[in-house]
Amino acid sequence: MTPSVMPEAARKPSSGFDLKLYGPFLALAALIVLGTIVNPVFLSPGNIGNVLTRTAFIGIIAVGATFVITAGGIDLSVGSLAAFASGVMIVVMNALVGSMGAGVPVILIGVLVALGLGLAAGLVNGLLVTKGRMEAFIVTLGTMGIFRSLVTYIADGGTLSLNSEIRTIYRPVYYGGVFGISYPILAFAVVALIGALIMYRTRFGRYCAAIGSSEDVARYSAINVDRVKLLAFVLQGVCVAIAVVIYVPRLGSASATTGLLWELEAIAAVIIGGTMLKGGYGRIWGTVVGAVMLTLIDNILNLTGAVSVYLNGTIQGVIIIVAVLLQRGTVARR
Repeated sequence: MTPSVMPEAARKPSSGFDLKLYGPFLALAALIVLGTIVNPVFLSPGNIGNVLTRTAFIGIIAVGATFVITAGGIDLSVGSLAAFASGVMIVVMNALVGSMGAGVPVILIGVLVALGLGLAAGLVNGLLVTKGRMEAFIVTLGTMGIFRSLVTYIADGGTLSLNSEIRTIYRPVYYGGVFGISYPILAFAVVALIGALIMYRTRFGRYCAAIGSSEDVARYSAINVDRVKLLAFVLQGVCVAIAVVIYVPRLGSASATTGLLWELEAIAAVIIGGTMLKGGYGRIWGTVVGAVMLTLIDNILNLTGAVSVYLNGTIQGVIIIVAVLLQRGTVARR
């Protein structure tokens, strides 16, 4: 790759303090100190485990969003896709119980259905963006409405509930674990590790950053821009499906409100983590920290009672605005 298209994420950090690199970790440390001051229970193993388990859904989705945003795109459909995939997954498993009985094979088929839907949805979004030459914002705004309306139609405006026998068998996927670590946390860790390896150690990760920095220059450098962007959206869809697989056993239901505003939280986690909203710079570990920070804020609000938990969305919105302002300030100083 020529120096002119070397992605920002692949460059060596400049001398001095790198706000994008270390800022999220310092903010996380500050939140931990604040939480400890607010309530001693904050650092208890039970509370920390609960925070990380709840972080897993958004965190997994945010890992996929990091690639899309790094490549200069955005996906607003992730929350609606999660609701749609959850609903279809539940309907399929319930339908199979009559012929196959309640057992692990039914759950495995449901998992494959969710993964297939996630992959297909990412493929559709990616093709509309790359082959249809449409803005990612418009495409995913449209599919967001489509997926949300489809799950509402399937549920007939109500709630889809998983068969009680299947839910009993499936329940440990969310509530179980090994060595005191829940399966959602382990899944989040594995997805984050794989995401980091792809972002930092493969050409695909470097190409995402190069495309986000300058799509035209990336094309001149013989990078298959359409293929990379398509794969980024597919990866996002698969990450949503993985989140759905560990989310469904939590409540055993899906409705039109499932996954509501998950797109906001995923994008917030990515931006807070230091990934540039305009593309060209991506940090997987920063995204992980950003996702944990969002859950910690909600947890601290619950523990203190000083500020209504209903203001969590307001706080998240302010954080996004501040994070983008800081990014603009960093870019302007260069």
